[in-house]
Amino acid sequence: MFKKAKQNRVFQDVVDQIQEAILDGKLTPGNKLPAERELKDMFNTSRGTLREALRVLEQKGLIEIKLGVSGGAIVKRIDAEPIAESLALLIRSKGVSIEHISEFRIKLEGSLAELAAVRATKKDIKELETLFNKAKSYYEKGDWDTFLKIDEKMHTYIGFMTRNPVFQFVQKSIHDNIHQYYEEYLPMDKERTLENLTDFEKIIEAMKVNDAKTASEIIRDHVKRFNDKMKEKNKP
Repeated sequence: MFKKAKQNRVFQDVVDQIQEAILDGKLTPGNKLPAERELKDMFNTSRGTLREALRVLEQKGLIEIKLGVSGGAIVKRIDAEPIAESLALLIRSKGVSIEHISEFRIKLEGSLAELAAVRATKKDIKELETLFNKAKSYYEKGDWDTFLKIDEKMHTYIGFMTRNPVFQFVQKSIHDNIHQYYEEYLPMDKERTLENLTDFEKIIEAMKVNDAKTASEIIRDHVKRFNDKMKEKNKP
């Protein structure tokens, strides 16, 4: 499966060969790579270089290195987790501004709501209404923190409704982490929470009749209004 690594770029060649074998389907999830000694001979490289290459592949999420007698380098199922984690860290480190996130959300969530409205099933609407009713109950209790967690789930569920895994993981990554911006720039209170609820009620009503245009317009306006409030709060 593997050939001797090019000696002028041994490390990168080892990474590339194993990565391509995984991406081409020659190695599938659950497969174990040959033992370290065999790999070292196949690539004609040192143990140190091989281990460094395997660590890089592990960081990419392509393999998992297990210790012990039955351990070794196991091929993982490729998913969006590493990308989602990178996006989460970017948001949590505040490496992007409120304006950047808002601009992205207005474009993204407007499109997501439009697509979700077109593809909405009765089951989807029922789930959104269940989440909405939970959010409403926490509003009535004055529990803003829990309300925001349900709000996060409603936004994330709209991403799920698109049936597009790329939209799903980006939407989830954003809403798993964005509320720290609210905590700093726009703490929720009764008035803001009610405004949030009212917007979602309108979005659900539009989705019930597959009104993609209205659902998109409402959520774009929702994101813009709340962002404007945060920008005002953030002014020196």
